[in-house]
Amino acid sequence: MDQPALLEMRGITKEFPGVKALDGVNLTVRAGTVHALMGENGAGKSTLMKCLFGIYAKDSGTITLDGKEVSFKSSKEALENGVAMVHQELNQALTRSVTDNLWLGRYPKVGGIMVSEGIMRRRTQEIFEELDVHVDPRAIMSTLPVSQRQMVEIAKAVSYDSKVIVFDEPTSSLTEVEVEHLFRIINMLRSKGCGIIYISHKMEEILRISDDVTIMRDGQWVATRPAKELTMDEIIRLMVGRELTNRFPPKDNVPGDVILEVENLSGKYTRLQEASFQLHKGEILGIAGLDGSGRTEVLENLFGAMTKGSGTIRLHGREIRNRTPRESIKNGFALLTEERRATGIFGIRDIRDNTVISNLKNYLMGGICLSDKKMKADTDWAIQAMRIKTPSQSTQIRSLSGGNQQKVIIGRWLLTKPEVLLLDEPTRGIDVGAKYEIYQLIIELAKEGKGVIMVSSEMPELLGVCDRILVMSGGRLAGEVDAKATSQEEILTLAAKYV
Repeated sequence: MDQPALLEMRGITKEFPGVKALDGVNLTVRAGTVHALMGENGAGKSTLMKCLFGIYAKDSGTITLDGKEVSFKSSKEALENGVAMVHQELNQALTRSVTDNLWLGRYPKVGGIMVSEGIMRRRTQEIFEELDVHVDPRAIMSTLPVSQRQMVEIAKAVSYDSKVIVFDEPTSSLTEVEVEHLFRIINMLRSKGCGIIYISHKMEEILRISDDVTIMRDGQWVATRPAKELTMDEIIRLMVGRELTNRFPPKDNVPGDVILEVENLSGKYTRLQEASFQLHKGEILGIAGLDGSGRTEVLENLFGAMTKGSGTIRLHGREIRNRTPRESIKNGFALLTEERRATGIFGIRDIRDNTVISNLKNYLMGGICLSDKKMKADTDWAIQAMRIKTPSQSTQIRSLSGGNQQKVIIGRWLLTKPEVLLLDEPTRGIDVGAKYEIYQLIIELAKEGKGVIMVSSEMPELLGVCDRILVMSGGRLAGEVDAKATSQEEILTLAAKYV
């Protein structure tokens, strides 16, 4: 017997200046099921969920929860009525503890007056034990890796005893072991009768965890099907409106001479220890490893975003320091950071400001003012080259989808004409069609003679795009493999070497 409808959204529309984000979208989520929501970046998935969660006010349509029509005016109201959302971009109080973040806005009180630290700690521990989450409740959020912060956010959503929980790209910063853990939590929630809405671009996950799949395109509903009736190729066709026969473009870049030499690179305040490697002109060098293995630290120490403890960096045989990001940019380095919202974009600024911010010296006229004409031209180039979906240059970047925000950042760095491009999870939260475009762009940059170092937690991505792969484990370089000749099993074995 089919499960009853727990949530029904009918004819939902939402317009922003210059764009119709949702056009009569329908969604039905059954109790005790996982309902995947898929579509390219800009398809309207997150907008639809924000209308459900009270972040946006829908223009028209109806939302029915457990047989009762609702229209939440705030996320607080949604939470209090049984709808929780785990956002892709974490928005946490980083200077507060894990426990504070879990109970922020609803601190348990004694006698309705005094906040009870004891009750908070006990309830936090009970929730963590139920979910098998191993995070210190006393830890300050900023000291935790992204994956553990994500688990705290998931625990917070579960703590509301919600009827409907929305997971927006929940595995984008999780390792394979942590993904398995998340799936156990989701299966537990499903068995309790919760309705799970699962947004992801990872089709293997969708086909594995979901009962039903709804696909959107350009703000409209395209199809809803049982997951067991869908294939990866069919999902791609419905998402992009065309066939996409290969997930990765042909690798026709040819690595040349050594462009970058790194010897005994160690971080002053991180686990990174004595990493040594070379990067060739026109090469795409991948970095694999488990979360906390030191992958990101390699890039941040190269770029001067973290204080280098020791080690030597040579570009074209000449030793360089890269003590700060500013110095690194002058030396021809560019860094695409892992956490787009926290360290990549200026959310309240428009597309143009976010595009030209790293290249302002090139727009100076007479050393006094900036050339509006040049900035406009370069922003136009970035929008066209990156295929950024935006109404105009003056649109605030935070109103774009995550994938389009990422494209703006990549365009920003290309305008600095870097010789070495450092990419940390460059396709995180990006749909399959946009991923292909970014892969093409990375390969084209390598063909132009750029050196590319790319960190990714998706091993098929590393195998499909890179020439060589370095594997980090416990802050050390555990090995190096040829992307054409290795396997996921060999990479995982090396990744566990020093754990």
